[in-house]
Amino acid sequence: MAPLFRSLSRRDAILILIGAFSMHFFTSLGPLTSHSIIISTGLPQQVSDEAMVEHPPKNDQELGGLLGHGYVEEEPNDPPMDSPGVDPDKSVIPPPKNDGSEQQTAMETDISRVVVLPETTIVEHVPGWTLFRDIYMANGTLLILSSTPSSFPDILYMTSTGLAALNTEENIALRVPTPWNMDFVTPQEAIQRWGDNPASRRVWSVEGNTLLFNDPPQFLAHYYHFCAELLLGAWSFWTGAAHPEPPPPIHRAIFAHSSSEGWRDGPGFNSYFLRAVFPSLTVEVEDDWNDRIAATSASIDSGVHRAWHFPYLLLADRSAAFRGKLCGTQNQRTASESVDGLIARSKLDQNGLWWKSIRTAVWRFAGVTEQDEVTPEFEETGKIVITYISRQSTRRRLIPEDHEALVNDLEALVRRKNAEIGDIKATSGSGAKEWELNVVQAEKMTKDEQVRFAARTTILLGVHGNGLSHLILMPRTKVSAVIEIFYPGGFAHDYEWTTWALGMKHFGVWNDTYTTDRQTLYPSYPDGFQGPSIPVYGPNVVSIIEKRVAGEL
Repeated sequence: MAPLFRSLSRRDAILILIGAFSMHFFTSLGPLTSHSIIISTGLPQQVSDEAMVEHPPKNDQELGGLLGHGYVEEEPNDPPMDSPGVDPDKSVIPPPKNDGSEQQTAMETDISRVVVLPETTIVEHVPGWTLFRDIYMANGTLLILSSTPSSFPDILYMTSTGLAALNTEENIALRVPTPWNMDFVTPQEAIQRWGDNPASRRVWSVEGNTLLFNDPPQFLAHYYHFCAELLLGAWSFWTGAAHPEPPPPIHRAIFAHSSSEGWRDGPGFNSYFLRAVFPSLTVEVEDDWNDRIAATSASIDSGVHRAWHFPYLLLADRSAAFRGKLCGTQNQRTASESVDGLIARSKLDQNGLWWKSIRTAVWRFAGVTEQDEVTPEFEETGKIVITYISRQSTRRRLIPEDHEALVNDLEALVRRKNAEIGDIKATSGSGAKEWELNVVQAEKMTKDEQVRFAARTTILLGVHGNGLSHLILMPRTKVSAVIEIFYPGGFAHDYEWTTWALGMKHFGVWNDTYTTDRQTLYPSYPDGFQGPSIPVYGPNVVSIIEKRVAGEL
């Protein structure tokens, strides 16, 4: 067997010196590749040079260690309030270039036939929501292929590390994106990494249109946050970005940080809703995303680089949305950046009509017949239906005596109104609509039954809680409303913002008072907010309902 080492000859020494000199000379002319970008965040914590390693961290704890922080695995009671700390104007997408060089459309995914890889462009962007055309992924990093990186929005407004959110300065810093999460690559670097021959280029297209949710499972396993915030925001952005054309189909949803169980809620409404709306949708989870990462990172050490190409991809990121003005400082709703942002650009209907196709799909899945339209903006129902969602078997609930009194007052209202209608019909042969009251406990009903009740509801009433998420399934009539009961001094924007976003009216009730003034409401969670002793004055609620149906409120 030949020896592994031998002594150096003079020729060997000269060749080594020549090689070292050549390497020094050529690398001094300019770096072969760029593995980092500078992000102006205004935050004190930065990734130090010592923290840079060859491969991305494998978990939250490892990332925290690299950044010099500990990671606490804990869920917040309230949504986090991120301080933007950067120039908000950086979140506005510049107008797209129109140089006639566009090489791909959303449905043209075969890049094996193009001579030059298509550069990444942005179809639409607001904080937390970015629709890319031709974006790439390698080793877990979303790569923007561009010869003009400065034309893109600040990465801080597009993505994050995807860690669970806590309302602490340390945690906010941990969620600031690094070059592991998103980076730029020039066309020249792309050729060096993946090759320039279309027949042998090491880039594979993930065909179709993709939703990539970069949110942690912290907020996914919750009916409101998943359906009434994440999906509502995604669909509003998907349709608004396509304005005025119909939106393209969605083929795939990727939950990059969630297991298959992580995005499903306990009652099962998340999967019910998603399958009803998108029956052909392919769902990928963290294990699948890690497969894609491994496939493009296993051979990096050998010099063989590979990448995935996404022809049309919507990236949703909760932490990035909280860095926007609307979500971060006004209402704490990530979907607000999409809905209100695109309404301001005249790309989305301000009455929530863009949501009608989603709601109708869920209705149909549950066996509901679509309501008649009075005008393109409003629908008509056969009755005035009050649905009171009782929380008396849960932690956050009314004082028992107040609950009983409220039910009695509502029953009295319905009897009185139906008696009045009977008198009118006896006199004229026709008259106003009949009234109906349903007092329901959602946890004791099937999902189909809950959808059917919501689809018939004119006035949705209840204590602040997940059951009010069914407002996204209500028909939009001229008098549709949501009445939300809070503990005195408490308030949260969840159902208030969503009600207004879908073109209905919201009433916040605090015992014997109420308001619809959105400008004076600020989040507050006093002692008792989550407790079993929430007061309510029944006649106050009855008055709101009666005046609303009469068109006085």
